[in-house]
Amino acid sequence: MRERIKVGAAQIAPKFLDKRGTIKKIGQTLEEAGRLGLDLLVFPETFLSAYPYWRGAVSVRRETELTVAMQREAVRIPSEDTDALSELVRRANVNCVIGLNELDDRPGSLTMYNTLLVLSRDGRVLGRHRKLMPTHSERVYWGMGDARDIRAFDLDIGRVGGLICYEHHMTLLRAAMAIRGEELHVAVWPGWWTMEGHLGAKRPEPGSRRCDVEPAVKAHAIENSVFVVSSSWYLPAAEIPAELRDVMQYNLAVGGSCIVNPSGLFTREPVFEKETIVWAEVDQTERRLAKAYFDSIGHYARWDLLQLVIREEGWEPTRAPEPSPARLREAAERYEVRLERLEALAQQIARKLDSR
Repeated sequence: MRERIKVGAAQIAPKFLDKRGTIKKIGQTLEEAGRLGLDLLVFPETFLSAYPYWRGAVSVRRETELTVAMQREAVRIPSEDTDALSELVRRANVNCVIGLNELDDRPGSLTMYNTLLVLSRDGRVLGRHRKLMPTHSERVYWGMGDARDIRAFDLDIGRVGGLICYEHHMTLLRAAMAIRGEELHVAVWPGWWTMEGHLGAKRPEPGSRRCDVEPAVKAHAIENSVFVVSSSWYLPAAEIPAELRDVMQYNLAVGGSCIVNPSGLFTREPVFEKETIVWAEVDQTERRLAKAYFDSIGHYARWDLLQLVIREEGWEPTRAPEPSPARLREAAERYEVRLERLEALAQQIARKLDSR
């Protein structure tokens, strides 16, 4: 990680269910980030361009219709939309992570994913992270990511990892991010809330100390010895489309973006109820000091007692058929390879495929 970098969270209201309008707003915000000299800007969960704040407040029929509306404004990777985002990032000269609704790139599928898109400041798409487990009724809208989404990305400022909302409560996934070597962490959320007794009883409340976002980002910062840029939605009532105002009963988008250092202390405290870029300059020295005391993948690790198995390959709907004995004999004769050796290799490949 570079010695000193400027990082920020874009607490900006999108144009709800309006992909073109939201991309334009991303461009305007990136321009401001460039003027501030930021090295990294993070947009919230599914900022492009809708979070289903009507969860639990509409009929199944209406929910299905709204899912289709989300699909229409979703983004494929790659596409003209990602080309446009790449150009905006390149012009601003700012590394960027954008939460978006992604439309599956598998031919024939219209499944959506809750995705982080990672772009380098020169406009390259470095990759994506799909949310591994949508939370509760979110599963109506989004599919699940797979092993290919457990990754960190090498940017010119350092190695950046990112998780989405309640992925921060998945203990083994947080450990996997440490093992992937993240130095700076991106956390994205649909807002801020207070809880009435349990995780499922939420209502928006700016500044609440009964919101699990705060302990989650602080714990992640301490355990993985990373800076955390936490980016939360802000969507004032005036920005909600008129036809949705009566059903957006789960609107938690009151802000709460913040920046936490590797000792779990706020570098920038949560900001509420306004559009702004929440940013700070962070110093690698703070990370060194934290790791000198507690290094979860170094001197404080006990790999002899505890290990984590991380899959490397994703799941696919098809696989290559196993070769028949006749085909193996034909290949052995053609390439002058011992049949027993070729059969053993075929078995090894089959076992590898079965383990996926």
